[in-house]
Amino acid sequence: MIDRPRLREQIRRALARARAVLLIGPRRSGKSTLAREFLPRTHPNYFDLEDPASLRSLAEPKATLEALTGLVVIDEVQRMPDLFPVLRVLIDRHDRPGQYLLLGSASPKLLRQTSESLLGRVEAVEITGFDMQEVGAHNAARLWLRGGFPPAYTAASDEDASAWCNNAIARFVESDLPQFGVNVATPTMLRFWSMLAHLHGQIWSAADPARSLGVSEPTVRRYLDWLTQSFMVRQLQPWFENIGKRQVKAPKVYLRDSGYLHALLGLRAYADLLRHPRCGASWEGFALEQVLRIAQPDEAYFWRTHTGAELDLLMFKYGRRVGVEFKRMDAPALTPSMRIAMADLKLDALYVVYPGDRRYRLGDGIEAVPLAHFAAPG
Repeated sequence: MIDRPRLREQIRRALARARAVLLIGPRRSGKSTLAREFLPRTHPNYFDLEDPASLRSLAEPKATLEALTGLVVIDEVQRMPDLFPVLRVLIDRHDRPGQYLLLGSASPKLLRQTSESLLGRVEAVEITGFDMQEVGAHNAARLWLRGGFPPAYTAASDEDASAWCNNAIARFVESDLPQFGVNVATPTMLRFWSMLAHLHGQIWSAADPARSLGVSEPTVRRYLDWLTQSFMVRQLQPWFENIGKRQVKAPKVYLRDSGYLHALLGLRAYADLLRHPRCGASWEGFALEQVLRIAQPDEAYFWRTHTGAELDLLMFKYGRRVGVEFKRMDAPALTPSMRIAMADLKLDALYVVYPGDRRYRLGDGIEAVPLAHFAAPG
């Protein structure tokens, strides 16, 4: 089993601060495995709402839960919407000793239920697949090709990993989305998701997907938002600043898991990935996800002007502005666009992340940094 100490510590800190903690993320991302490190599945305080026995136990949720002491784990909490008002009441009653660790597959419905019933009462911890800190930088190529979902990353072969990703995508569209209250024909959503794979890393425009699917642009926009709220897609929003230049105002779109991206592109082997025309965009998205997960910025954007100046990632953390460029090349060099971004955005630092093994200075406040070094523990 691959250890996930950073996430475990994040959950532990959240439990020390809050009566209720929500672990939210896609199905099969490892939420249950992490929860079992805090409470065994055989413990009477552990409820799995995909288990009929747990459902029977919670037929009268208030009577069952208010009698429990210590940590209570409720897995797949979005399957029982009636629980949320009950949890709100129990959390607000300080004379009740229970503490709640809630596990939910990310969905628009769960986010809405949480915001309506538990706003201000629950601390959320996002869980997705493995990252480079967890698997080691020496496994970066495997992680890039297969993605971070545990069943794909640990599969016996690349072909098995691809098959798992394809099956998981189909299952998500056919089964999970309808449970989340999203009603769209399976072939339509699969086609749309495949279109997004080819738009990975590009500025979003609804016009072409809408025309291809024969639906309106607002409808396509809803499809994109559903996949974003389910943690399948990242919409990286543009940063605006009054610097006297026309700036791009539409988001960039990325598939968050590279294994899903490659499955949708029909890529099963590392050699096929390296030959594919979207190889550079795939690596950029993979590196971006690693940096965001490890840096955990307060805010993140991209920046681009209509005159050509751009920055792949602008992060705000602790009052600092840090820029990141992603370059899949042997030895990145300083570019005019980097100088413009450094000056116009008043960056404290700019890192050019690349797949090499040497860290070196490019200019004042600008460094080339290997992805492996950036992702090193500490």
